[in-house]
Amino acid sequence: MPPTAPPTAALFRALAHPLRLALLEDLRGGERPAGAIRVPPRTSQPVVSQHLAVLREAGLVRVRREGRRRLYSVDGAGIRRVRSWADRCGRFWEGRLARLRAHLESGKGGAP
Repeated sequence: MPPTAPPTAALFRALAHPLRLALLEDLRGGERPAGAIRVPPRTSQPVVSQHLAVLREAGLVRVRREGRRRLYSVDGAGIRRVRSWADRCGRFWEGRLARLRAHLESGKGGAP
């Protein structure tokens, strides 16, 4: 992991807000300016910009300038980091659950 990459906790803090998840979901459709991203009714542009900034700082969204416009897109590297963490977590639990199942099926009882 490069030294400038945000810590895993920042990724999950960014993903913890429903509006940020909605922004990411909409950006899956491709690059677009902030004003073209679908958001819930009565969500102000400054609020959208703040949430996009959180996603960008967490490494989940990229921004590219084109003239006076800022175009946002999903940053695949950030998404891969989330997936990698989930894969490692799954392997962690799979191993422990397999050992627990083997222990319980052995009929020895008690703590593993």
